[in-house]
Amino acid sequence: MTEAAASSQWLRGLLDVCLLATLAQEPRYGYEMTRHLADAGLGVAEGSIYPALGRLERAGLIEGFLREGAGGPPRKYYRLTRSGAEVLEQRTAEWGRFSDGVGSVLAAASASTSASGKKGASRG
Repeated sequence: MTEAAASSQWLRGLLDVCLLATLAQEPRYGYEMTRHLADAGLGVAEGSIYPALGRLERAGLIEGFLREGAGGPPRKYYRLTRSGAEVLEQRTAEWGRFSDGVGSVLAAASASTSASGKKGASRG
C-alpha cells in the first residue's frame, strides 16, 4: 500500500472530526475545507467531504448557510453548532487517549525490535 493510500485509509475514519475541527476555527465552504486539510498534509478529494458534511449537518453538529461571493453566486458555508463543539471536545479527548495508547504500543514494539536487532547483530 502506498503512503498516500495509507493516509487516505486513516483519514476516512477521522474525516468527521477533522471537519469539525476545521469549522471550529471559522465558517468555511467545501473547497476551502479541502484546501485547509490538504495544507495540513491530509489529502482528501473535494467530492469526498460533501457526504461527510451532509452527515454532520443532519446530525445537527454543523449548519449550512449561504454567503454572497465576490462577483459570483452565493456559496454554501458551514459553521459549527453548540452540539458540534461539544462533540469535537469529546472526540479530541478520545483521540488523545487513543493516540497515547497507540504510541505506547508502537514504542514498545520499536524498543523490542531494536533490542532483538542488537542481539542478532552480536551473534554474528
